[in-house]
Amino acid sequence: MYRIIRHYRDTGIPRQVIERGLSLAEAQGHCADPETSSSTCTNPVGRRRTRTVGHWFDGYEEAR
Repeated sequence: MYRIIRHYRDTGIPRQVIERGLSLAEAQGHCADPETSSSTCTNPVGRRRTRTVGHWFDGYEEAR
């Protein structure tokens, strides 16, 4: 099982677990979506997040 982690460029902002219990294919699919990175998102929520906290992206890791 995998989980989605939101990473922030600003080192003062802790990483956030966004989703848990995903298969590898689901985690990779999530991270392939352009809306899961500040550099490629276009939706209002993602753009507002970027203005508020700076650059960010979603990654995945195997759950421990």
